[in-house]
Amino acid sequence: MIRIATLRSGAFWNRIGTRFLPFADAATAELPLGRLLRLSLFQVSVGMAAVLLTGTLNRVMIVELGMSASIVAAMVSLPLLFAPLRALIGFRSDTHRSVLGLKRVPYIWFGTLMQFGGLALLPFALLVMTGQGDGPAIVGHIGAALAFLLVGAGMHTTQTAGLALATDLATEQSRPRVVALLYVMLLVGMLVSAIVIGRALADFTPTRLVQIVQGAAVLTMVLNIVALWKQEARNRHATAIHTAHPAFREVWAIFIARPRTIRLLVAVGLGAAAFSMQDVLLEPYGGQILGLSVGATTSLTALWAAGMLAGFTYAARQLAAGADPHRLAGFGGVAGIAAFLCVIFAGPLQAPALLAVGATFIGAGGGLFSVGTLTAAMAIADPEEGRTGLALGAWGAVQATAAGLAIAIGALTRDAVSAAAVAHRLGSTLAGPATGYAVVYGIEILLLLGTLIALGPLVRADAGVRTDPPSTRFGLSEFPI
Repeated sequence: MIRIATLRSGAFWNRIGTRFLPFADAATAELPLGRLLRLSLFQVSVGMAAVLLTGTLNRVMIVELGMSASIVAAMVSLPLLFAPLRALIGFRSDTHRSVLGLKRVPYIWFGTLMQFGGLALLPFALLVMTGQGDGPAIVGHIGAALAFLLVGAGMHTTQTAGLALATDLATEQSRPRVVALLYVMLLVGMLVSAIVIGRALADFTPTRLVQIVQGAAVLTMVLNIVALWKQEARNRHATAIHTAHPAFREVWAIFIARPRTIRLLVAVGLGAAAFSMQDVLLEPYGGQILGLSVGATTSLTALWAAGMLAGFTYAARQLAAGADPHRLAGFGGVAGIAAFLCVIFAGPLQAPALLAVGATFIGAGGGLFSVGTLTAAMAIADPEEGRTGLALGAWGAVQATAAGLAIAIGALTRDAVSAAAVAHRLGSTLAGPATGYAVVYGIEILLLLGTLIALGPLVRADAGVRTDPPSTRFGLSEFPI
């Protein structure tokens, strides 16, 4: 009786854990939870680097170091130059030749080295270019540009090869939950890094800047080494020097010629641009238009993060149950449209609660869209063909490029329209800074409508050929080409 009661108790707690810890069932016999969490540490390092580049250092360069905003914007945008190369990086990791029998690990390792080198160089270059170090300012400019390029190249290389490695290790049934978990870890890395680095630099000194950024460089190396340890099985036959591989141009032509690929990548680009255009505008909108305090606007970012975490969790559950990833991405687009409408009407109604709701659903919609489209991209290329890196790289290239350009275009549009409105060039009704924000959010709604149009035929195509119950399996048969 005691044994039976113990077994029943164990089964009960297993069900409770799976229910309330949504990623507890991402583990499989091939990829246990401990190994999966260890692998996901590369996403933590990428999130930390992203916070440094686009958040902490952005503010430090403008406020504490007194740099021109245009120079800062140019520096921060340099990592974007490597975003279109993610497809090539993914392809190279698919076809890497190595006497060691490893194809993903070398790319993650060299991406880690580039991140480390860029972060190690960056604080000294910033101090020199602002006159607080030894040497001519031009040397600092060159060094800072090189550092930003290295960090950007390392982030894109590490993340592309790391996602491909996770796809190789996960089973077809567990891939949706693995993808969601990896993006949760990216979010965790960003949130924890923002809090820790922000507090550490509260009392800014040049020495403290060097310590924090170089500490991040060392931590990046440690996290990624732990993440890589004994993850990829050696396969000398697949990576043999004499093995013939087609050229990137040939493989890309075949990949892009598939009828669903272009439509999916267009949807990814439009959706990524829509959800990213307001990234640097949400908190200023709350402060300038609604008069919220710094603490209140900071809470908007927390609500956005909570919404995104909820989106990741819901996406993992639905995809694990056999849901169509294109349909799930479409739900994210619909949530985004509702969210942006809430944000637009929060200004004229002077309703901070409505803005908070909008921020939460922006995160939730972005989470659903990201996981849904990434899962769909994983299904385009059969892992047995060894082309997962190309598909994931193409997704990452489009997503990162569209997001980066959208952020810049959104900021410029807000400035131009607000200046025209305040100068009464748009009429007395629109004479206010809120007009610029409303135009940007309106553009985002239009982009999401375009995203839904692009996704529509993909959802219908899947619905027309699915023959198995949604909960029975998750595989390429769910995504016919």
